[in-house]
Amino acid sequence: MLVNTILGKIQSLFGSVYNKSFILQHIDLLIGINIFLLIFTSTFAQSDNIGYFALFTILLTAIKMLTKPEEKFEQNVSDILLLLYFIIVLISVAGSSLFYLSLKGFMKTVTYLGFYICVVQYLKDNKNIIKWLFLGFSICACYETVFAFLQNFGAVEEISGWQDMSHLNPEEVMTRVYGTLQPFNPNLFGGYMLSIIPAFITLPFINKKLLPAAVITGILSVIAMVLTGCRGAYIGFFFMLITLICITYKLLQPKFQKIFTTIVGIGTLILSFIIVSTASLRARIFSIFAMRSDSSNSFRFNVYQSSFQMFKDNWLLGIGCGNQNFREIYGLYMKTGFDALSAYNIYLETAVESGIFALITFVSFLCVNIYKAVKFILSEKTSETIYVLAALLSIIGILTHGIVDTVFFRPQIQFTFWIMIGIIRVVTDNKK
Repeated sequence: MLVNTILGKIQSLFGSVYNKSFILQHIDLLIGINIFLLIFTSTFAQSDNIGYFALFTILLTAIKMLTKPEEKFEQNVSDILLLLYFIIVLISVAGSSLFYLSLKGFMKTVTYLGFYICVVQYLKDNKNIIKWLFLGFSICACYETVFAFLQNFGAVEEISGWQDMSHLNPEEVMTRVYGTLQPFNPNLFGGYMLSIIPAFITLPFINKKLLPAAVITGILSVIAMVLTGCRGAYIGFFFMLITLICITYKLLQPKFQKIFTTIVGIGTLILSFIIVSTASLRARIFSIFAMRSDSSNSFRFNVYQSSFQMFKDNWLLGIGCGNQNFREIYGLYMKTGFDALSAYNIYLETAVESGIFALITFVSFLCVNIYKAVKFILSEKTSETIYVLAALLSIIGILTHGIVDTVFFRPQIQFTFWIMIGIIRVVTDNKK
């Protein structure tokens, strides 16, 4: 790679500086601290403040790459697809009719992708940190779960009442919790909990003594996610469970598969009974299938129609990046009374902002990484298999939730997503 050749020449100039600098030789420690600070502050900090940790991580990684001898970039198929996606988005921004608004959105994309590269470069040399990342996510889930239960059983603000109550009896109205994430939003909180709950399955493999705590806190965190009333999170969790069941069934020996099927069947019956017997949860889940009868569903359908029309008129390169850019142009297409900040579908949003080819390359990038993860899980029997499985489940949950919402673009979920992708990238590639 030309980039590595240039890096090698720059590194040769700073080689003596690196060897004499205590800070440079321990720069990975600073990078790791920033990644963990980003994870923990995501639970309460404003979006800009979370981004500062990402930017500082990018800065430290750039210094490391320029000064550490023999440090280089490694590329694979998914990296090439991501680079192609980045180039297409860049061209889309350059051709946007609202260039400055689009440029602002593009800088967020640069931050996210830059952070992903930093995570890959960091974990490549520090694979032992992966288990601590999952432990960090588990701690965040426990922290948010406490607040979720307090909000559910205590005095919660009116913000949590986001649901169509026109066809509900009083006992069917759900108190929607929203945790401590900024801005307060039950859907954001539901998506965030969905993305980090898989971390609990790694805890027994970190330390066998953590098994009881992992089971209890994992179940409580799932309940906290349910209390958000986020139907997109419910859908994501359903597909997450289906993925886990299918992979577990495939890994089991034939003599255990029948027992496992029985256990899954019993679990399904118990879960169905809980849903049917809980009025508020039953009403919330059944509203998913209410189509136009539910005001939230109807609102989304109207946004989808308007957004698809935007895509049809700008199918090649899109309108440019960012929700501000989207909102300005969406006003020309929206139905009266149905204003929106996004397309409420991450795939449609990508197509609208950057065009059909950006969507194709991004989905291809996702498919390659999911394929690599599944292949690794089914073929490798190592301690790292559980880490790849947890990352895969998180990604599946995020991507299926993204079919009906765009909280994916919030930094709390976006950075989690790229960390999980980075874990899959490092573990599956290094195994070669």
